[in-house]
Amino acid sequence: MSSHFPISAEEGKMGLVQWLKGQFLCHLVICYGFLVSGLLVNLLQICTLPLWPINKQLARRINCKLGYCLTSQSVALLEWWSGTEVVLYTDPENYRLYGKENAIVVLNHNFEIDFLCGWTFCDIFGVLGASKCLAKKELSYLPVIGWMWYFLEMVFIKRKWEEDKRNFVQSLQNLRDYPENFWFLLHCEGTRFTEEKHQVSMEVAEKKGLPKLKHHLLPRTKGFWVAVQNLRGTVAAVYCCTLNFRNNETPTLLGVLNGEKYHPDLYVRRIPLESIPEDEAECSAWLHKLYQEKDKFQEDYSQTGCFPGPKVTPPRRSWALINWLGWTCLLLYPLCLLLVQLVKSGSILTILATVGFCAAVSVGVRWMIGQTEIKRSSSYGVPLNNK
Repeated sequence: MSSHFPISAEEGKMGLVQWLKGQFLCHLVICYGFLVSGLLVNLLQICTLPLWPINKQLARRINCKLGYCLTSQSVALLEWWSGTEVVLYTDPENYRLYGKENAIVVLNHNFEIDFLCGWTFCDIFGVLGASKCLAKKELSYLPVIGWMWYFLEMVFIKRKWEEDKRNFVQSLQNLRDYPENFWFLLHCEGTRFTEEKHQVSMEVAEKKGLPKLKHHLLPRTKGFWVAVQNLRGTVAAVYCCTLNFRNNETPTLLGVLNGEKYHPDLYVRRIPLESIPEDEAECSAWLHKLYQEKDKFQEDYSQTGCFPGPKVTPPRRSWALINWLGWTCLLLYPLCLLLVQLVKSGSILTILATVGFCAAVSVGVRWMIGQTEIKRSSSYGVPLNNK
């Protein structure tokens, strides 16, 4: 007797959908939509330049909406394409404040898609379009993401403190009159966690007499202190976020693109900004203590599979999906017309040009995905000079 059970129609349908999600053609359509819509968003952002000297706040609001049109596509990819849902562990009283105040969001940097989970956290509470982060200066010159971030007033740095300090402070000061509620996302470790960087970081901890961390690198305290000092009176709290994945999952952006579902848990603690010391040395000690607490939460998670406190699975916002489907339909229509004309023309040159364009899109997207891989992470921090 056969030990195999018959596959139901529903299981067969789900299997087919999952198979389609892994196909190159689907990836090409997704990437085509993201890149072309990104260029259109960049063009619209450039058109707002004359508005800045006339009505700066209106220009900022418009750019927030335009930025959301692009970044929310990544959130839709995670939530609606791969089916990944971020589960929050947090105090219900604090939950009511999220999205209604400005905040500094401190994130750990251990996974290839931790930035996607951070963006999803922002989108859940309606601040994705106005969220800020630190980014490499070189990115500001790149179309699509870099240009979009430039108009969204992201904080760009060269990772050379003496050169960055003045620009960093000025960028933070510019946010004091920002017209939308914003979250400033900050990876205090400065770079993504790897075993090599962790080993060097713990050698520094030993030399400085600091407790060693098992799941994090030493935080870079100077940037955090400058951010807190310059955003006092503008930001209400620090959200300390600790991210992990159930079942020891190792999520990748390529996996998300293939429709793989992951199970992230995000532990969020709200810390009023006024409780953080103003003195630099005291603030540095406070941040080190915070990371020791975060490390204990990660260690407990590895043992129990959960974070402390009540948990909630926030509903997915439909706007990200509507925006994504809208761009896809809008951009697929001219593409289909082009393909029909291509078939009718029979021109070898046109066919080769189209194949070349598709290859270029594929290479470009693969390159962007490659930048998120842990093995391709920045060498910043090796050797580590904690600042």
